[in-house]
Amino acid sequence: MISSLILILMRPVGTGQVLKVNSLVEFKNVICDSVDKDFCRFEYCYLKSVNRTYKYVSGKVNLFQLPITNATVNIGFYKRMNGYKPFLYNDTVDGCKFIKNQKGSPITKYYFDIFKNFSNINHSCPYNHDLIIEKLTTTAVNHQVTKVLPFPEGDYMLQMNWSANGVLRAITKFFFSLT
Repeated sequence: MISSLILILMRPVGTGQVLKVNSLVEFKNVICDSVDKDFCRFEYCYLKSVNRTYKYVSGKVNLFQLPITNATVNIGFYKRMNGYKPFLYNDTVDGCKFIKNQKGSPITKYYFDIFKNFSNINHSCPYNHDLIIEKLTTTAVNHQVTKVLPFPEGDYMLQMNWSANGVLRAITKFFFSLT
């Protein structure tokens, strides 16, 4: 009786079945810092956990010196290895030119595709309004880091340094893990 139970339990292993494991993104934190408070301030910037599986990021920055006709974004991707170390890409792009010609910078397009459907940062300069990212879910990030360009498991940080007229104005950091 015991030997037949062992054979039944061992049978699925011996049949050559392969289990498919899916990686999942989980948001850990978001930090928004206004470097120049006379230029912009974050009205809100938070990570909302609706339940164990559904989290989203929302943020709104109020701009005080409109219109913005010259914007630069530095995007750095970091992996946690005894502190956050540069991983994969670090790219600086003219934000106004990028929106007009997204094919000119495939690295920036990769990052932009994560949040473009959740934001009002989807037109070229000038910007005459506050900038909003609303309810960015893990689904969008998960698609980019598992399907488009698969990443290894680990803890990551996406840092964006926002400049206008050559002056650093704000820094945003998105922390997530891939398991």
